[in-house]
Amino acid sequence: MQNVMGIINLNDGQELLTELTKGRPLAAVPFGGRYRMIDFILSNMVNSGIQNVGILVQDKYRALMDHLRSGKEWDLARKRDGLFILPPVKSQYLGGGYRGNVENFYNNLDYIESSRQKYVIIAGSHIICNLSYRKAFKFHQDVDADITLLYKEHNGDEELKQYSIVECQGNGLIIDIAINPSRTLSRKVSLEMYIMKKDLLVDLIKDCQARGGLDFMKDIVIKNIGTLKMYGYPYKGYAVRVDCIKSYYKHNMELLKPEKREELFFKSGLVYTKVKDEPPVKYKENARVSNAMIGNGCIIEGRVENSILFRGVTVGKGSYVKDSIIMQKCEIAENAVIENVICDKSVRITNGKSLKGETHYPLVIEKGTVI
Repeated sequence: MQNVMGIINLNDGQELLTELTKGRPLAAVPFGGRYRMIDFILSNMVNSGIQNVGILVQDKYRALMDHLRSGKEWDLARKRDGLFILPPVKSQYLGGGYRGNVENFYNNLDYIESSRQKYVIIAGSHIICNLSYRKAFKFHQDVDADITLLYKEHNGDEELKQYSIVECQGNGLIIDIAINPSRTLSRKVSLEMYIMKKDLLVDLIKDCQARGGLDFMKDIVIKNIGTLKMYGYPYKGYAVRVDCIKSYYKHNMELLKPEKREELFFKSGLVYTKVKDEPPVKYKENARVSNAMIGNGCIIEGRVENSILFRGVTVGKGSYVKDSIIMQKCEIAENAVIENVICDKSVRITNGKSLKGETHYPLVIEKGTVI
């Protein structure tokens, strides 16, 4: 797939994740013990053979740049192609504020047009999955589609009104897409990943901008149903959407199940992240650990149960961490008890404190807080 370029569009809804996105974009939010959310989609592209990836950022992207650096960990530190951070350009309209992701595409058309690849894959960072685009790309070519949209069909009783729902004919031809529909006619949920020719993308962006369009999904994809040959490709593996605290907590804790962890981290290829040289976990004499993911550099002296600890966390003697997510460099002092809690980076819980959230409404402690 060296003839395909990747574009990661960070127009991800983060309004319901404000506790974790105050100083960083959703793409830079820690996930799964040692990763950031962008690691998954970026690794998918690299594992599929894509060598040219552009990232359309909006704001607060210093943390993201610090994480990605040159792209070396993803083999994207190249003389030709590689990793490109595409910052937003101040809007020409009154007020100069952000007006939609179409404008961000338009302001970076020079990068897209000058690339040597013929095709483009567009994706966001809020879908956590481990997939290869090779089969989807072959399907796109076989059916001679203008646009191929990847979707996942949900089974069971899950409420789908908060998603973009795709309706297809038997051959995969898309006949309708509805965003947050009040009544769902299908259980096919868009993964907001698209495959198309680069020249078509450029034409669609220019045409949409000329007509005042703002949103890629609404003003480019949905408005061209029936005009362009648009097909849906079903993805049947593990794929989850993170768009609120509840989903962030739920999908992190799912990784404590071996089958979920195996499918996400190993089934379709490895997931790469920024390398940090830290010592192994140190378990002291009084440590008691059961069903936990614990990152390098942690020092465990208390009890940890059904929890995810990122790198460099300290759990003091007599303390108890249960059903919680503890991010980098947090300190849980002696005799502290925390349950159903998300601690952002560098949080310090002092001696004897007790914090408890609920399974469906975890307590979130902001970055750098001392309690």
